[in-house]
Amino acid sequence: MSGHSHFATIKRQKAANDSAKGNLFSKLARAIMIAAKSGGDPDMNYKLRFEIDKAREAGMPKDNIERAITKATTEAANLEEITYEGFGPGGIGVMIEVASDNKNRAAQEIKNLFDRAGGSMGGPNSVAFNFESKGFMMVKKTEDPDTQMLELIDAGAEDIEDVGEEFEIYVAPDKLGQINKDLTAKGFEIKETELQMKPKNFVNVSEAAVASKIIKFIDEVESHDDVQKVFTNADIPDEVMASIE
Repeated sequence: MSGHSHFATIKRQKAANDSAKGNLFSKLARAIMIAAKSGGDPDMNYKLRFEIDKAREAGMPKDNIERAITKATTEAANLEEITYEGFGPGGIGVMIEVASDNKNRAAQEIKNLFDRAGGSMGGPNSVAFNFESKGFMMVKKTEDPDTQMLELIDAGAEDIEDVGEEFEIYVAPDKLGQINKDLTAKGFEIKETELQMKPKNFVNVSEAAVASKIIKFIDEVESHDDVQKVFTNADIPDEVMASIE
């Protein structure tokens, strides 16, 4: 939806701040460890391959990546993958993916973050029913966007959104790595790839005060050491985003 900031767009606008928090490599290593629990061969484990590629793009040293894979058989055994869900400021739905060695502590701390933001942590499927797992890609437009859209569909794009200078495309999660390679080989500029929980329905956020609370809440949640990813169904008009920047 052009002229609006879905959560993927919001994340890009604050990516520089996130990278400066100092825990980026730690989160990437933990994601690799979790993925490697299902197999240490990236050619046979698409989630591991994706997390390794993401770490490389972020500039994570090769030794760190290999060490994280090795640790998957030891330290990762103590990590549990947990998804918490609930309602944030303005009634938006929130999905929080966590990797923790202490589930009870993590649950209480995430609940506290919801409470402080004026939201509430929900039970299983209170929010999840409105999200579906998808591979996400941000592709820079070419000089012939109409032809490009047809090529994206042929490559496996299930949904395409025009967001100005780029296309946001969604694909089957297990096809993300291959589609990324295919499009790169064709000369397309891929600006971002990620495994996401895509909302089926969005909540329009038209008030700057509410949007500001949402951004602050997202920042606080993502700053938690155990939090790997956060997804919401917030849809913030560009003029509202501009008013709080």
